[in-house]
Amino acid sequence: MISTAKNENSYAQNLVFIIGLVFVLYVLKPVVVPIIIAIILSVSVFPFVSYVERKWHFNRVVSAIFAIVLLSLLVFSLLTFIGFQISDILEKGDSYAKKLSEVYNTLAADFETYLGIDKNELSLKKINLGDTLKDNFSNIIEFLTLSGSVFADIVLIPLYIFFFLIYRKFFKSFIYKAFSKDGNTLKAKTVLSKLYDVQQNYILGLFMVMGIVGILNSIGLLILGIDNAIFFGFLAALLLLIPYIGIIIGSLLPAIVALATKDSLWYPVLVIFIFTFIQFIEGNFITPKITGSKVSINAFVAILSIILFSMLWGTAGMIVALPVIASLKVVFDTIPELKPYGFLIGEPLEEHLRSNARIRLKIWKKIRKEKSKITE
Repeated sequence: MISTAKNENSYAQNLVFIIGLVFVLYVLKPVVVPIIIAIILSVSVFPFVSYVERKWHFNRVVSAIFAIVLLSLLVFSLLTFIGFQISDILEKGDSYAKKLSEVYNTLAADFETYLGIDKNELSLKKINLGDTLKDNFSNIIEFLTLSGSVFADIVLIPLYIFFFLIYRKFFKSFIYKAFSKDGNTLKAKTVLSKLYDVQQNYILGLFMVMGIVGILNSIGLLILGIDNAIFFGFLAALLLLIPYIGIIIGSLLPAIVALATKDSLWYPVLVIFIFTFIQFIEGNFITPKITGSKVSINAFVAILSIILFSMLWGTAGMIVALPVIASLKVVFDTIPELKPYGFLIGEPLEEHLRSNARIRLKIWKKIRKEKSKITE
C-alpha cells in the first residue's frame, strides 16, 4: 500500500511538472522560440565557422560575424526573390480572378443542371485581388507579426547565434558541470555529440531534400506548362520546413494557377497528383536515404508533435517540432528511466509491424525447414 501511494504521488508530481512546463513554455514563447531557432541555425553554420577559423585563421568573433552576414544575405536574397515572384503573380491577379469566377460559375451551372441546386445561391461575385489586399492590409500585418514580434526576432536570432558561436566552449563546459556525476563527463560528452549529430544530420538532410524535391516539382510543373513553375516548385520544397502540411499548401497554389490559366480541369488535378507522388517518393525513399537512421522518429509521433507544437507556438512550433523531438529522443535513450519513451518516439522494428499470423507462419516455416534437415 505504501509503495502504491508513493507511485501515485510520483505520477501526480510528474503530471504537475509537465503541466507547469507547458505553461511556462507557452508564456515564454517570445523568448524560447528564437533561442531554439538560433540553436538550430548555429549548429547548421558551425562547420563553416570552424573551417574559416582553421583555414583562414580568423578569430572566433570575426568568423561568427562573417557566417551571420552570409546567412543573413542568403535569407534576404531568398525573401527578395519570393517577393518579386509574388508581385508578378499579383499583377496577373485580376485575370486569374476573372477566370476562376468563370470556372466557378460554370460549375455552379452544372450543379443546377444535375443536382437541382439554384445557381444564384452559388454564384461568385467578381474579385479584385488588389482591392482585397488593400482592404485587408492591416489584417495581413497583424498575421505577420502574430508570432510575437517578427522584427524583434530578426534582430535577436542573429544576436543569439553570435553568442552561441563565440561562447560555444563556455556553454559546453557548463553542460559538463551541470550534468556530469562525480566529475565524469563522458556521458555528457556522448549525449552532446549525439545531439549535435542529430541536428546536423537533420538540417543538412533537409536542405538536400528541399533541393531534390524543388527540382522534381519544377520539372513536373514545366511539363504541364504552369506559369512560374520554378518558383512554385521550390516554394513547395521550402514549405517542407513545415512537415506534412507544407507540401499540401505548396501544391494548392500552383493548382489554383493551373485552374485560372488552363482550359481543362485536368491540369489542377495533375498538379496535385504530381506533388502527391513526389511527396510519396520523398517520404519513403529520398528522406530516409539522406537523413539515415540518426533522425528516427515514427510517423505517428511526428504528426502528433507537429499538432501539439503548433498549438503551443503556432507556425514556428510546427517548424521546430521535429528537431526538438529528435533531441528529446537522444536524451531519453541515454537516461535509463526514460528509455521506454525514447523507444516510443523511434521507428518501430519490423517485428512490431507484422501480424501474429505472419509471425506464426514464419515460425512454422522455420520449424519445418529444421525438420527437413534432420530427416535428410
